[in-house]
Amino acid sequence: MKHARFIAEGCEQTGTVEEAIVKAASGKEYPLAEIDVWLPPIRPGKIIGLALNYADHAEELGLDKPPEPVLFIKPNSSIIGHKASIVYPEGATYMHYENELAVVIGRQARLVQAADAYDVVSGYTIANDVTVRDFVNNYYRPPVRAKGHDTFGPMGPYIVDKADIPDVENLNLRTYVNDELKQQGNTKDLIYTIPELIRFISAFMTLEPGDVILTGTPKGISHVYPGDVTRLEIDRLGALENTIVDGRKTKEIKEELTGGRNP
Repeated sequence: MKHARFIAEGCEQTGTVEEAIVKAASGKEYPLAEIDVWLPPIRPGKIIGLALNYADHAEELGLDKPPEPVLFIKPNSSIIGHKASIVYPEGATYMHYENELAVVIGRQARLVQAADAYDVVSGYTIANDVTVRDFVNNYYRPPVRAKGHDTFGPMGPYIVDKADIPDVENLNLRTYVNDELKQQGNTKDLIYTIPELIRFISAFMTLEPGDVILTGTPKGISHVYPGDVTRLEIDRLGALENTIVDGRKTKEIKEELTGGRNP
């Protein structure tokens, strides 16, 4: 089942999605095309990200495979929903998307063994771990400024129940910018699998219901500009779409970044 949060008729609502209809908790049905605003499908407790978890992505950045999972915390204030705007911030010269499978924790978990890891998972969604590459120095320093801006955490459009994903370790990821395919990958190529990540994290940190683990992005990042539309797809999870808007104030910075073109 697909679970959504949204605004319709001026009210925040929750519901389930079946084909082209959202059935609200009240029982009323809304066509997907008539939803006013898509909200993030969950209010996360905490969001734990993986800085490098695909070998081809580490290679394209010129970095070695990490000897253990490289973690960071992404702030809840960065989270936005499907169709919301991502703000291109002042001072950025290279901002990019990161298409990631997001794992939603369903119950409290501490010292979980890999063999039992899926027992604590409730479902999955799509996350865009938006990053300003200018603010990443190396993977030993948490990339908080690079990944923590407001609007840098699009998530959604739905949470899909674990039971509806028969093989989460073999899902294709695709990213389009302005309908041009830019990124492809598959979760079978994760350096650290979901059970390994849950075992590693829960060894020192209690995971709570509603926590989210971002599992990393494959090769294929590219610069996005104000005016661009990103669409992130993951098999069985749908498509997460957002538009980049300009948050810069300095005309000279815009001209330097865009080469004088009107983004």
